[in-house]
Amino acid sequence: MTVINGYEQSDREEKLDILNLPSLEKKAKDIIPTGGFGYISGGSEDEWTLQENTTAFNHVQIIPRSLTDMENPNTETSLFGNKLSTPIMMAPAAAQGLAHSQGEKATAKGVASVGALMSQSTYSSTSIADTAAAGNGAPQLFQLYMSKDWDFNNALLDEAVKAGAKGIILTTDATVDGYRESDIINNFQFPIPMANLAKFSEGAGQGKGIMEIYAAAAQKISPADVKRIAEYTNLPVIVKGIQSPEDALLAIGAGAKGIYVSNHGGRQLNGGPASFDVLHEIAKAVDHRVPVIFDSGVRRGSHVFKALANGADLVALARPIIYGLALGGSQGVASVITHLNDELKIDMQLAGTQAIEDVKKAKLFRK
Repeated sequence: MTVINGYEQSDREEKLDILNLPSLEKKAKDIIPTGGFGYISGGSEDEWTLQENTTAFNHVQIIPRSLTDMENPNTETSLFGNKLSTPIMMAPAAAQGLAHSQGEKATAKGVASVGALMSQSTYSSTSIADTAAAGNGAPQLFQLYMSKDWDFNNALLDEAVKAGAKGIILTTDATVDGYRESDIINNFQFPIPMANLAKFSEGAGQGKGIMEIYAAAAQKISPADVKRIAEYTNLPVIVKGIQSPEDALLAIGAGAKGIYVSNHGGRQLNGGPASFDVLHEIAKAVDHRVPVIFDSGVRRGSHVFKALANGADLVALARPIIYGLALGGSQGVASVITHLNDELKIDMQLAGTQAIEDVKKAKLFRK
């Protein structure tokens, strides 16, 4: 155990024996301090959308197939020419030092070890360079919480380019913080500095609540910002927080090279639809012009399958991977992704889909 400013961080480093991803939450709650766990696990208001995100996967069913003359499904895929062993990726999630002393460095190491895609948050506990180094050359994306201060934005984007980021995720659904009651109950303030804020913020986020952190974020984000980031970095820009076909088309029109369907894991607008329920119509509007990434509520291999068959190209998650980080460090992260990918392979076999492209073409049963 490491203690920083009175906050106890896990130092665990071990493979995990996983029954299923939902079972990790209770185990992680036992070792992550109350305030940190509430921040990681919580959603906004009464958490209806958070719960609906997972329930919504039951709105469609996978059609079993037989006599398909296949075995050993292959989960390899790619994004922007970067080869990946799985369509499962790490969603950008802030302050992973709340779960483990090595934070995003351990996450990046674990993600890379299983051939998955890593993305790191502006509000990471470790720097862009350190997180990239921990991935040892594996592909990573950098997620930008756009600031009102473009000197700040440009400095982060410069570091991401220098570190070899393969794309920029622009989060657009967090111009203000969702009303997260668990943080209020716990009077939660970040006990650990956010490395990427160090050059621009006294204390680098330490001792502040999430509402204070978001106060420096841009409340106005427009298509022109997508174009500006793309031209500045010469990297693909993926617009995150898309929940409607109209916004997807706006983003593509502004030059976005990827659409990220997400409701922030139920942490922002409570009462909005489950992310899975809007995925199909957004994917139809995108019509394969750019890749579609999806997250929010993913807990099972069948969820990954359904998201891919519903129009996604990659499927992201964060909370279960962060629980694995707390319970087992980089090896715990690898264990979570491997377990979920193994569940996906079983579903692929039983649905008669040999490759990820076959899963994308699979028909779902819709009542």
